[in-house]
Amino acid sequence: MAAATNTTTQTVAAGMEVSVYASPDDAAAKVVTKRYEGLVMVRTKAIKGKGAWYWAHLEPILVHDADTGLPKAVKLRCALCEAIFSASNPSRTASEHLKRGTCPNFSSVSKPASSSSPSPISTSLPNSAPPPPHHNPRKRSSSFPAAAASGSAPPPSSYSLPSQSMVDRTRFCGGELTYASAVPSQQAHLVLSGGKDDWGALAMLEDSVKKLKSPQTSRGPALSKSQVDCALDLLADWVYESCGWVSFSSLEHPKFRAFLNQVGLPAVSGKEFTGFRLDAKYEEAKAESEARIRDAMFFQIGSDGWKCRNGGGLGEDNLVNLTVNLPNGTSLYRRAVFVGGSVPSKYAEEVMWETITTICGNAVQQCVGIVADRFKIKALKNLESQNQWMVNLCCQFQGFTSLIKDFSRELRLFKDVTENCYKLASFVNNKSQVRSSFQKYHSQGWGLLRVPSLSDYEMLNFGPVYVMVEDILHSRQALELVVLDECYELVSMEDATAREVAEMIGDMKFWNELVAVHSLVKLIKDMAQEIETDRPLVGKCLPLWDELRAKVRDWCSSLHIDEGPVEKVIEKRFKKNYHPAWAAAFILDPVYLIRDNSGKYLPPFKLLTPEQEKDVDKLITRLVSREEAHIALMELMKWRTEGLDPVYARAVQMKERDPVSGKLRIANPQSSRLVWETYLTEFKSLGKVAVRLIFLHATSCGFKTSWSLMRWVSANGHSRVSMDKAQKLIFIAAHSKLERRDFSCDEIKDAQLLTQANGEDDVLESC
Repeated sequence: MAAATNTTTQTVAAGMEVSVYASPDDAAAKVVTKRYEGLVMVRTKAIKGKGAWYWAHLEPILVHDADTGLPKAVKLRCALCEAIFSASNPSRTASEHLKRGTCPNFSSVSKPASSSSPSPISTSLPNSAPPPPHHNPRKRSSSFPAAAASGSAPPPSSYSLPSQSMVDRTRFCGGELTYASAVPSQQAHLVLSGGKDDWGALAMLEDSVKKLKSPQTSRGPALSKSQVDCALDLLADWVYESCGWVSFSSLEHPKFRAFLNQVGLPAVSGKEFTGFRLDAKYEEAKAESEARIRDAMFFQIGSDGWKCRNGGGLGEDNLVNLTVNLPNGTSLYRRAVFVGGSVPSKYAEEVMWETITTICGNAVQQCVGIVADRFKIKALKNLESQNQWMVNLCCQFQGFTSLIKDFSRELRLFKDVTENCYKLASFVNNKSQVRSSFQKYHSQGWGLLRVPSLSDYEMLNFGPVYVMVEDILHSRQALELVVLDECYELVSMEDATAREVAEMIGDMKFWNELVAVHSLVKLIKDMAQEIETDRPLVGKCLPLWDELRAKVRDWCSSLHIDEGPVEKVIEKRFKKNYHPAWAAAFILDPVYLIRDNSGKYLPPFKLLTPEQEKDVDKLITRLVSREEAHIALMELMKWRTEGLDPVYARAVQMKERDPVSGKLRIANPQSSRLVWETYLTEFKSLGKVAVRLIFLHATSCGFKTSWSLMRWVSANGHSRVSMDKAQKLIFIAAHSKLERRDFSCDEIKDAQLLTQANGEDDVLESC
């Protein structure tokens, strides 16, 4: 007994020490303490009958910081159910928690207890002191505050013990909550037969008794079976269309199950969503897709994923998406091919041809072409030479992004900037004194500059290099201050690299070259992004490259850079990507007709080079039968001299402003094809070529798979069942996204949301 009494005294003493320490000198702690003392004073007066009724049930408490021990907030604790609330508005808390019946014990306190109702078991136990000294309060702290906040089982100290002040409450909250009353040392002990672990068992038992005494009322009318089925179908659609972002195992998370129960829905299992529901959704999407393909006269295959978007190669696991582009402008998902390691060109050729034959069987002429990102272009050329009616194109998005790599390998400017930036960033990161100065002067508190790996640097992989260039540009002011620091001067006395870096930072030529490289890469990346978003048709290819040349000429002129080497790189890449279909579609698409002085709308032959004019003739004769070749060329001459009726031409070229981007776009993109099918009927042979040619897509960009799904595929690639489920999941998600014409990526959306949130925080901090 003496030992127990001493322990209690020590506990009280420790609590008093904390209380003394909890009166800090800083203003914030004083404000919190003053607020707490004021509430205690108000409560004391109210209990004496000089204040509001609810203070008999609400008790102010101080919340201390676990690390510093300083008071950080004031809370209100319900003495009936141990729930914790904000102390900002006690009157509102009382109305919502007590009057509205949220507190499960308020009604029983307000009414006289029935003689037949069972009393809490703990009231029959003898008075006793808290658990023995070896009890560790932090083992309890993780559960009790959370339980109090959620309104579930409260700490065992509140379960109708003879006196609520008997037990030292700070032992059950890990030092986070401090009560006004200390534990009297003369109180007797409460003996539990099972030792300290019985506190949790007692809490659970008392909670069960409370539930039996005060059963919860019904939330309202139950959902009908049709409503439940509809809700679960929508839930399944969301899970499948997220395509890996929502894991199936998360459906069995206790919090999610509690949510379903709260809204009146039954619990669901991951097995259910990977079983019959998945099969049913897949069959429904597949049937709809195949019906649309059957209705179309012809189609184009899109093949995306042979070349990784993140700058990586085919040495890593990758997913090839195969889609079907229809003449009405819609795209349908077909299949996914999982590849890893080195993929031969012949394999790519076989995959694309197999996809064509599974769609149209022996009627392979229904497929009029393929567009694929640039992987061993030999595969596309082989298929085109074996099937003369096909037009197989390289993706324009890949063409523009490859141009950045061409610049990094062939322009001296890019090589100099890369070398200088690598030297500067490596020196700042690796020299501890310089790194400390950099972190001190940088306004955003950066730790390190992002430096590409040695392999990326040696291979001139410009993706990571561009990130390094951006970091250095954004850190210019900090770097200029670093070289003026006394610490840097000391380093420069002993290190020649430090002197070289300081000279580089102080040289305007270095910064001008850095800005030049960054602006050119950004120019190309922005155009590539527009291509990926707009997904232009094949007739747009020549205007796109002309637009690029014009922008690069302006870039050279504004920064006083020699145009010759830059234009040489562009022309080299243009020739690699060029296809005669670019010129032919440009001539045949009424969108690009030009009004001459006589008022006629004529095809823009004058914008083609002599070689491109010959390409138009060759392509048209290849795409028709041998007997129709001369007829098609005669009709081409007629088209060249007569063009299209001005009224129809203006109708096709009519534009409207896009409400999202604000750009002017063709009001009815299908008009180009419909004019050839319904109005220009006298061009029988040429019309067949035009309607099959001008609808072709110039990019293979489409559905984007999340990294989470790719990780799951890599982990389960050895299982045939898992791969089959992955195929179905990807098909459902892609079918839905293409139906909505949503070509965005969830990773990018999340990054944008986080960036916006950070921006708001920055604004608040600056205020």
